[in-house]
Amino acid sequence: MSKYVSVLVLLSAAILEAGGDWIVRKGMHALSWQRALWFAVGAAVLFAYGWTVNRPPWNFGELLGLYVVFFFLVAQAISYFLLKETLRGPVLAGGALIVSGGLVIFLGRAAG
Repeated sequence: MSKYVSVLVLLSAAILEAGGDWIVRKGMHALSWQRALWFAVGAAVLFAYGWTVNRPPWNFGELLGLYVVFFFLVAQAISYFLLKETLRGPVLAGGALIVSGGLVIFLGRAAG
């Protein structure tokens, strides 16, 4: 699998995981008659995440740094745009560390 395809798969997995978490959270706050639907959709999306991230024949531990970066970025986007939560300084500072650490791991993998 090429590096670019791996990156797209990891990004897709992060979108599915963070999105599935958001859907389950939405279900927890939905009207009682809607909960089952939200939970079923959330379960399906989270299953799709698990399948997507485990299907390729890769050493996931080597790509985990980049995956964590994608998950952080997608989770913050969902938090900001869908949940209307503000991004605070500590989150941005920690996020900068997450992104830089993920890039060190990913680029070190490519060089080594």
